[in-house]
Amino acid sequence: MTPALDAVTAAGGGGESPYALSHPDALESEAVHILREVAGEFDNPVLLFSGGKDSIVMLHLALKAFTPAPVPFALLHVDTGHNFPEVLAFRDRVVAEHGLRLHVALVQDYIDRGVLKERPDGTRNPLQTRPLTDTIQRERFDAVFGGGRRDEEKARAKERVFSLRDEFSQWDPRRQRPELWNLYNGRHLPREHVRVFPLSNWTELDVWQYIARERIELPAIYFAHEREVFQRHHMWLTAGPWGGPEEGERAEKRRVRYRTVGDMSCTGAVDSDADTIDKVITEIAASRLTERGATRADDKLSEAAMEDRKREGYF
Repeated sequence: MTPALDAVTAAGGGGESPYALSHPDALESEAVHILREVAGEFDNPVLLFSGGKDSIVMLHLALKAFTPAPVPFALLHVDTGHNFPEVLAFRDRVVAEHGLRLHVALVQDYIDRGVLKERPDGTRNPLQTRPLTDTIQRERFDAVFGGGRRDEEKARAKERVFSLRDEFSQWDPRRQRPELWNLYNGRHLPREHVRVFPLSNWTELDVWQYIARERIELPAIYFAHEREVFQRHHMWLTAGPWGGPEEGERAEKRRVRYRTVGDMSCTGAVDSDADTIDKVITEIAASRLTERGATRADDKLSEAAMEDRKREGYF
């Protein structure tokens, strides 16, 4: 937690002052401040938007931060070609509803042109880095909002709210700048950019409690439903034309939901009866597994899988 947020929550923790902020209010206030700071400081920001809950919360915060004016930056999604159809439909509906500008970088285009090759394990998550970094350079985005949270993955602990990337979109933890209170350093050289994480102090539970409070709509796959899945590497993966089930794997119908959304080849479902927001919050509060530890096969490849991908320019 940043010193600024710590001070705010400490002041309001006991609820003694009529001006004290609740924990969700403090998180919202900090995120809105970050969004406005970037809009004022950078020339061409963009918000990464996958249709997942974290990016949906970021968009909700951006709408709040600038209302009644429109959101002053575009959205960017890297479509692996194996994304959940329900999530893509949700993404497009939200973009149309709010009149937003959306850039879509297609992994399939890179494969068709021979720039990228399918991996032996079939997952396309690591293939997103090249389309992402190419789009950032081509469109000259100088600030890129991401939905990273403090409890998501241990590599997150090495990043700041403003996290510098070099001209190749690569990340070097040793170049991180100190951040005192809410003083963010956005200085960068031409063709460098800054990744910005307004949800740095949020947890998965914070996100869900905020979604409940603000009545934010989510794609239906976040809630328990009957779905045809099969087991691979101790995960329930969605059956589909992307590559499963294979020989020796058996599809079956189970009542599941998703804690995160992404490429179907590596995003697992969890057995669940949580079909409402309140039930999901209860389920998460009792869970001992992190979101990515429970549902992302690509993060299990090595102890430093996420950090290695971040160094190359990944989200």
